[in-house]
Amino acid sequence: MVAVVTMHVWRIEARRVPSALGAMALDRRRVRALSGVRFAKLLGTSQGFSIRDADPTRWALLVSWASREAAGGFDASAVARRWQARARETWRAVLRPLASRGTWSGRAPFAVTSSTWDGPVAALTRARLAPRQVVTFWRAVPPVAADVAYRPGLCAAFGVGEAPLGVQGTFSLWRDAAALREYAYRGAAHREAIRQTAARRWYAEELFARFAVLSASGSLGGRDPLAVAA
Repeated sequence: MVAVVTMHVWRIEARRVPSALGAMALDRRRVRALSGVRFAKLLGTSQGFSIRDADPTRWALLVSWASREAAGGFDASAVARRWQARARETWRAVLRPLASRGTWSGRAPFAVTSSTWDGPVAALTRARLAPRQVVTFWRAVPPVAADVAYRPGLCAAFGVGEAPLGVQGTFSLWRDAAALREYAYRGAAHREAIRQTAARRWYAEELFARFAVLSASGSLGGRDPLAVAA
């Protein structure tokens, strides 16, 4: 259980997609073998929150570390150097868990040491869909995706996943915790999705985590996503 988490996002050239697909298969074990790694997931991404929005030119890595010093050493690793060589755009954030509920691959991966923070926050959702609920879940996605795109205080949002079907999630950046709460608890589409989640039992496993954004560097889509939060 740790309190230091990093999120790495790499945008690559289309011609490098085959090598990235191979790295997704091979780098899982390599990342987990690095000193100080407690939990790690290599993730595909999507521009929106549906299967149709999958983006094979953008990839992500989420890692929980034993210390901030261990996290700082990642850039010197062979795994990081290979991804950097493929990338035409990179973004990296250092995060501290503020809240975490649920499990990921049967584990509670994030230890919360403090819930106090008044700066930018990140939210991560992850779920493994119950097979019988896949169709009804994807039918419910469009209204939520349309709603979040125009929410005040949203700095960036994209889908993440470990597999094309059945294992999905979202990663979003917000100006502050108040903006995130406004969307989560007062947005009509999101409230309806929460209601349906309970009623339909969409998920076989789910996790929601909120993080303080301690630092960030690089760009997403050609811009600093947190510049609007400054």
